[in-house]
Amino acid sequence: MTTPDQIFSIVNVIALAGWVLLAVLPGRAWVTSLITTAVIPAILAVIYVVVLGLHWGDTDGGFGSLSQVATLFTSRWALLAGWTHYLAFDLLVGSWEVRDSRAHGIPHWLVLPCLFLTFMFGPAGWLLYMVVRAVWSRTIATA
Repeated sequence: MTTPDQIFSIVNVIALAGWVLLAVLPGRAWVTSLITTAVIPAILAVIYVVVLGLHWGDTDGGFGSLSQVATLFTSRWALLAGWTHYLAFDLLVGSWEVRDSRAHGIPHWLVLPCLFLTFMFGPAGWLLYMVVRAVWSRTIATA
């Protein structure tokens, strides 16, 4: 039987592959329109749904309070599902950042720190990207 730790390792490798593609091949449309926006998130979503389907109800807890969420995540399976959820959505945000930066003419080297922060800290990376985008847009507008 597969353990949560084994699946954790698998989903991390899958997500990391997407992040590497975003960092190394940002100009390739197939990366941001197919692989990191559809294929990898779909794989992660399937794993998420299977884990939830097989292990929903294995623990008490819920989403009504922080205490209930803490109780829910005492289950390693629920924790794995939550982690997989983060991996999928953070990758979608990173893909959007790369596509949006191309549309706004933002150099990729300015996007790389945003991608790293999005990979590591989700919303903080998105926030940094929005700041970079705003500053870049003002710089271009005044030039």
